[in-house]
Amino acid sequence: METGIVMRVTRREFVRDGVAAFTVGFAAPSFLTDLAQAQGRGARNLVVLYLGGGNDALSTLISYTDPFYYSRRPTIAVPAANVLQIGADKNGVALGLHPQLTGLKTIFDEGKLAIVQRAGYQNSSRSHFQGTDIWSTANPESSQGPGWLGRYLDILPDPVDPLIAWNTVREVPHTLLSRTVSIAAIPSVAGYTFASPNSGIEITYERNAALRIASHVPVDRPHLALVNDTSLSAIATLDRVAMVGTYQPTMTYPPDGFGQALRAVAGAMAKGIGTQVFWVQTGGFDTHASQNPNAINGAYSVLMRTLNNGLLAFYRDLRNLGLLDDTLVIQFSEFGRRIGENGSNGTDHGAAGIMMLLGGTVRGGLYGTAPSLNPSLQNPTLENSGNDVRYETDFRSVYARVIDNWLGADSVALLGGDFKRPDMQFI
Repeated sequence: METGIVMRVTRREFVRDGVAAFTVGFAAPSFLTDLAQAQGRGARNLVVLYLGGGNDALSTLISYTDPFYYSRRPTIAVPAANVLQIGADKNGVALGLHPQLTGLKTIFDEGKLAIVQRAGYQNSSRSHFQGTDIWSTANPESSQGPGWLGRYLDILPDPVDPLIAWNTVREVPHTLLSRTVSIAAIPSVAGYTFASPNSGIEITYERNAALRIASHVPVDRPHLALVNDTSLSAIATLDRVAMVGTYQPTMTYPPDGFGQALRAVAGAMAKGIGTQVFWVQTGGFDTHASQNPNAINGAYSVLMRTLNNGLLAFYRDLRNLGLLDDTLVIQFSEFGRRIGENGSNGTDHGAAGIMMLLGGTVRGGLYGTAPSLNPSLQNPTLENSGNDVRYETDFRSVYARVIDNWLGADSVALLGGDFKRPDMQFI
């Protein structure tokens, strides 16, 4: 069977039509490998970084001259002397980063880190599950259905590489859920292998047998045809993912899960295996108690150090490889947290937070304005009786800029509305 026949039939045609009359041979895996190389070289990479649990934005980006920051957080406020000062917003409010974010400050000073303040949406759900779904679908009115990046994957022209998106955790995130594109969940490069209870040459025999079985697509059994086609694509990705395991980074990544996930992402980029969208997450941000952002081993300090060390290694590694200009990192969390500390020296679920964008072509700086933390009911920057930060920038305007200016798609069509803002010019 000639390779040309393989190229005329795609997984989307299986999904759409239910049956395709063809049988593929051993040319299919090499075809998919060639496709990956064609799509992967010189492509723009998008890394979505999710801080799970609701990050306390007021401990990440600190209004260290606002007296109400200290009066409302008598135990967990970061002293002004310890804040890493990064300048002021357009209203003249002085701002600084958490003391553990020394690497992010360096990136900010280099003009490659953009921080969007007070990002959110009207009537924040303050719910982990619904909030995550809203940020995933980009629809506060209906948080069901494909994610915003899943919808992007759906419009890519055929054939879509089976490794076009790489999820570094086990569960596929809602953001990447698609109607027609399967998402590879690869939390461990070493663990992404052909599963077999045997060893040695037997594994090779079993893999070849599985490949032969999957290569036959019966014309009268569409469901089996789809399963076999999917299996064939999965087998074809094994060697490419294994290439990532041979990657030798130019920087030492932290040994924690977050650092190693970013190391794998850098390896996938360096090896050019075809992935363009990556999902990375790190958790622990639901800091209701013992937040303790000042102690070196306090809960929030550890979170910030993990974030900082992983991103700094990733940034420098990509810069050394010449891949930084081809990479954009977008960070979000499902909500911010309350302004005042609670009785457990922590913070409860709030509303607006911050988003960060990092990359070689990012126009760094502070976007939007900081809230006044004055609890007065007349304070327009707060809501919920002055307990929460009111959103100023609809998070979808950040998505829109990424879609239009980085992914090269139509944000109005993907987001179901025009959320473009002329002041969101971070890329």
